[in-house]
Amino acid sequence: MDRAELAMVLRTARSRIEPAEVGFAAGSRRQVPGLRREEIAQLAGLSVDYIVRLEQGRGSKPSDQVLGALARALRLSDSDRDLIFRLAGSEPPGVGRIPMLVRPSVMRLLDRLAGLPALVLSAKSDVLAWNPPAAALLGDWSALPPAQRNLIWQRFLGAGPDRVVETGEQSGADCVGCLRTAQARYPQDPSLAGLIDELRSGSPRFDELWRAGRSGRLRSRTASVVHPELGTLTLDCDVLSVPEADQTVIVYSAGTGTATASALELLRLPGRA
Repeated sequence: MDRAELAMVLRTARSRIEPAEVGFAAGSRRQVPGLRREEIAQLAGLSVDYIVRLEQGRGSKPSDQVLGALARALRLSDSDRDLIFRLAGSEPPGVGRIPMLVRPSVMRLLDRLAGLPALVLSAKSDVLAWNPPAAALLGDWSALPPAQRNLIWQRFLGAGPDRVVETGEQSGADCVGCLRTAQARYPQDPSLAGLIDELRSGSPRFDELWRAGRSGRLRSRTASVVHPELGTLTLDCDVLSVPEADQTVIVYSAGTGTATASALELLRLPGRA
C-alpha cells in the first residue's frame, strides 16, 4: 500500500468536485476548492476521522468496499478508480464483478432531475447514487452502512430509512428474480453471493421466493411510499436502463395536478431530507 500517493490522489480528487454537482451549497465560507472532508465522508458513508487519516497517509488499509464507496463519492473514472485500488494494495474490480461505479454522464442526468426523486442501482439493487429529492422522499442513504444501501436488503431485512416502499407481492418476486438473474451473469461476484446468503438466512419469505427458481427484472410500476410527514404517496416508478454499466435509474413521479405531485413539490423545500 502506497499511503502517501493514495493520500495525494484522494485529496486531489476531492478538490475537483464542485459542491453543486453533488447537491451541496457552494456557500461563501469555503477556504479551499472542491468538497470538504465531512461532505465526502457523508457521501461515502464513512467517518470524517477515517477520511482525515487516509488523506494524511496514516490510515489502515481500506477494504474493497470502502474503496468502491470512495470511488463513487469522488466520481472517479474507471482508470482513476483502478488507480486508488492499486495504491491501496488491492486488485481493481475485474471481469465477472458487478459494476459499481456510476458513469459521470449518468451522474449528470441525476443532477438534471432536480424536480424528481431518482436513484441509480447496480445489477443487484445497490443504491449507488441518489439526488436530493430521493433523500427527501426515501430517507438519507448516506446515513446507512454501505452494505445496507440495497433496495432488496431493505425490503426483506428492513432496518433502513424510516419510510417504507410497498410495491406488492409481484414486486417482491421480481426483486428476488433480479438477484437470480444477476447471479447467472456474475457467478463469481463475492458480494452478490454474500447478499444472497444473508437474505436467505435472514428472511424466510426471501428464501421461499428464491427456491421458486424464477428469474426476473425490475419493472416500471406504481409504488406507495409512506412518508413520515406527508403520509402515503402513490407514485409512478419508472425504470431506465444503462446497459453498458448494467445499472438502472429509478425515477419517481406523479401526474400533474395530483395531491402527490404537490407533495413532491414540498419535498424540494430545504430541510425535508
